[in-house]
Amino acid sequence: MRRSLTLTAIGLVLAVTASCAQDGAVSKAPASVASAAAAPTKADNFRLVDATGISHELYRLKDAPAVVLVTQTVGAGDVKAMAPELEKARATYAAKGVEFFMLNSSLKDTREAVTAEANALNINMPVLMDDDQLVGEQLGVSKTSEVLVPDPKTWSIAYRGPLAGGEKALDAVISGQPVGVSSAPVKGTAISFPDATAKAKADFRKISYEKTVAPIIEAKCVACHEQGGIAPFAFDSYEKVKGFAPMMREAIRTDRMPPWDPDPHVGKFKDDKSLSADQIKTLVHWIEAGAPRGDGVDPLAATKHVAPDWPLGKPDLIIDIPEYKIPASGVVDYQYPVVANPVTEGKWLKASTTQVDQRQAVHHILSGFIKDEQKGRGMANWGSSVGGYTVGMESVVNPKGIGTWVPPGGSIGFQMHYTPFGKEVTAHQTVGLYFYKNGEKPELMMREMPLVDQFIKLPPNDPAHKETAYFTFPKDALLYTAVAHAHYRGTASTLTIRYPDGKEKLILNVPKYDFNWQRMYEFDQPIPIPAGSKVIATYTYDNSKRNPANPDPNKEVVWGDQSFEEMFYTSLRYRWIDETAEKQTNYDDLLNQTRLMGMMDDNIDGKLQKSELRGQFAQLAAAPGMFEMGDANKDGGIDQSELDKVLAMMQQMRRPGAAAPAAAPAASPQGGQ
Repeated sequence: MRRSLTLTAIGLVLAVTASCAQDGAVSKAPASVASAAAAPTKADNFRLVDATGISHELYRLKDAPAVVLVTQTVGAGDVKAMAPELEKARATYAAKGVEFFMLNSSLKDTREAVTAEANALNINMPVLMDDDQLVGEQLGVSKTSEVLVPDPKTWSIAYRGPLAGGEKALDAVISGQPVGVSSAPVKGTAISFPDATAKAKADFRKISYEKTVAPIIEAKCVACHEQGGIAPFAFDSYEKVKGFAPMMREAIRTDRMPPWDPDPHVGKFKDDKSLSADQIKTLVHWIEAGAPRGDGVDPLAATKHVAPDWPLGKPDLIIDIPEYKIPASGVVDYQYPVVANPVTEGKWLKASTTQVDQRQAVHHILSGFIKDEQKGRGMANWGSSVGGYTVGMESVVNPKGIGTWVPPGGSIGFQMHYTPFGKEVTAHQTVGLYFYKNGEKPELMMREMPLVDQFIKLPPNDPAHKETAYFTFPKDALLYTAVAHAHYRGTASTLTIRYPDGKEKLILNVPKYDFNWQRMYEFDQPIPIPAGSKVIATYTYDNSKRNPANPDPNKEVVWGDQSFEEMFYTSLRYRWIDETAEKQTNYDDLLNQTRLMGMMDDNIDGKLQKSELRGQFAQLAAAPGMFEMGDANKDGGIDQSELDKVLAMMQQMRRPGAAAPAAAPAASPQGGQ
């Protein structure tokens, strides 16, 4: 994971360095936005979320014969009038591989309003929400119903104007012929761009680096971009910021940095790493104005920022994970080292931090308490976690008054995922633990369980394959955090609560999943989960050639440990409402019993139809009369109580001397990250 992040950053650094050497100045604004009088001739890369919450990046469409962008605002009469012809054109050219989008740069339109109008007008194309107006500004649009045709071969804007002339331009771009008419006036509804005026552009050149820009970078960037930090370079001076200014602009416009993936329109989270809308516009406009130094001191140079060894302070206890020599190449199976538990008296864990000395090679670390002597490999007999690691999630801190119980004795098991990166290294990791002490102890218990689906199957060359799984919570609970995890082909994830009355609430939308970062998202306020509610995770995978991280788009992909395989893994941290540190429950066992149903029940109706069965269960159901035997009430599906009986029967068949079917996935799968 760190390998791809670091090499990407190094490549960008080299590209920017070469560009600066040739141009002689990064203070020069991008050519496409340098002049307010001239219409931009090129479309810069961007990533926007559409009105339905799905993310789109322009330059990922480089294999398309052409791309069409049509400006839109809710209620614009000209857009309503053009809608039938636009949809006709979309249907015609979609067969030729042309990608159509509408672009909404309005400052007042909501996603709900945009979606409602698109449905009413039968518009079957994504409507991109340009909330910060940066894309509309860069493209130089000013009215609705303007059609822009970027040529993916060069990203030059081959045509801008009304739809009537756009089809001829499209034909020319597709065939590789010159475009006869490259622009024409549009009689649309005016779109206000307050930051695109001459006065606004003059004001951008007055933005203070000392008082405005540097504080944003200190607040949102320096935690990673500091000496000893996880980023490949430090923002420790104005000169460093200026040198990386073009890359910063591109990273902000494509939403790669800061690495914070939740949709800001869905829920609120603690320790939000994202830039606000004002911060985004300030940084981009300052860079486009030439990144002026201005007067005053350089705050980044005045204070030396150094990453601490232990960001939470000196730990109460440090656990050494056994060293492991990682080869320069090849595939390393998951390693499961076990160490003696150094806790001699049971303690309540308040927080943990993991130190990793080979970030490029260590993908993740999971841990668990083992009550008895470790027998065999894996995580089957693990208890409470004592900490873990992924890039961006080195520390885990329990809320005040809530703890995780670490019993005395036994062992601590670790799951280690190492990824060779071209150089043989020896990895050595340590875990720092922070306990409640001096007689203090929490009143409440934190629980954690992964919501997984081991039956995922991604068809080859599918750019948007979806998989769904859920838990049914047996008792009232409060949900504190969620971690969304997939591998190279994961592109998006959502988390939804379906309440017992059938109503649903989207609580987390990750429209742009980034494999390079594994964040734990802590809800600003814990989310109540009434008993009987389903917590539903949905993942979208891009197993096509448009996914630059995809190892092989022609391959069907299933669940697997390695990053070139795939996962569906949402880790949830929660507590049971009527459980306390003194009065512990078995509710986790009840929750775990719903796991298998949630993995296979794709239509989420609480029953397994024959077509939904997977693995050994599908094999078993294929035998004459077996599905009918499982469906005791003859309603056409196997409900939870019937599934429990089927599992008991299968367990009986596994006993010595019994005829057992072929091996199947475990009813309670344990998955790594």
